[in-house]
Amino acid sequence: MIVALSGGIGGAKLALGLSQVLPPEELLVVANTGDDFEHLGLAICPDIDTLSYTLAGLDNPVLGWGRHDESWAFMETLGALGGPDWFRLGDRDLALHVLRTHRLRGGETLSAITDDVRRRMGIGSRILPMSDDPVRTRIRSDDGWIDFQDWFVWQRAAPVVRALDFAGAATARPQPEVLAALHAGPRAVVICPSNPFISIEPILAVPGIRDAIAASGAPVIAVSPIIAGQAVKGPTAKMFSELGVVPSAAAAAARYGDLLAGYVMEEGDDASDIAPRVFRAATLMRTLDDKVALARAVLAAADALW
Repeated sequence: MIVALSGGIGGAKLALGLSQVLPPEELLVVANTGDDFEHLGLAICPDIDTLSYTLAGLDNPVLGWGRHDESWAFMETLGALGGPDWFRLGDRDLALHVLRTHRLRGGETLSAITDDVRRRMGIGSRILPMSDDPVRTRIRSDDGWIDFQDWFVWQRAAPVVRALDFAGAATARPQPEVLAALHAGPRAVVICPSNPFISIEPILAVPGIRDAIAASGAPVIAVSPIIAGQAVKGPTAKMFSELGVVPSAAAAAARYGDLLAGYVMEEGDDASDIAPRVFRAATLMRTLDDKVALARAVLAAADALW
């Protein structure tokens, strides 16, 4: 079993590569839910949905989120009526949010709904939330605390990041099947190239998950989300800078402390301050072949750590 921790776009790319080279029963993707929020009365789970659409081959490679076969009549009508159209929900995407909300209100867990949806989408590998309890990432800027989606989408990540908080994490219960997979002794734990601050650290903040990873006996290997001091996509480099750290592959590795046994990073990036064993690979994933090649490199590196 490979247990992969993932946020949205970058993590989903590697998760797709892993799904192409592993039997379905040997991959479990643990999704960040710190980005989740309620919008228009609907339960929105951006990272779970990006992972699901990507592994199902339904993702939109141009936008990086949502479905490729999308239409926008709902949003156009909502905007014309004066409704809040800053968070765009496509017509097909909307169906998933309505269904999820309906089933959550009926008493089902987010895990059960996510697992049923991925099977109906034809995804063999499991995707599970880090917890069925709500955890919400918040950003402290100069004007106070901001809910993550307000900061990221509504304000386009413009406010300066002074601190982060994962509301609810302290009392959240880890997803039981995630803990079971870690306790069973996986082949490796892979930290996908997602934003450490807002995609991976919320997962590790859920009580029991970090300890279970450390106690699993498996090599823990991360893939750098930083290439030549820049993030491929998203606000990772901006967040490092605003928190007083020069963005680099080494800075990203340092966020995980002694949890890591190995670190996969781009050839040419400085590895002098990186404590875990370094493995070099092409980490920029533009094509499916890129994703598969990186997945193979990560697995080879993990196996070399045993």
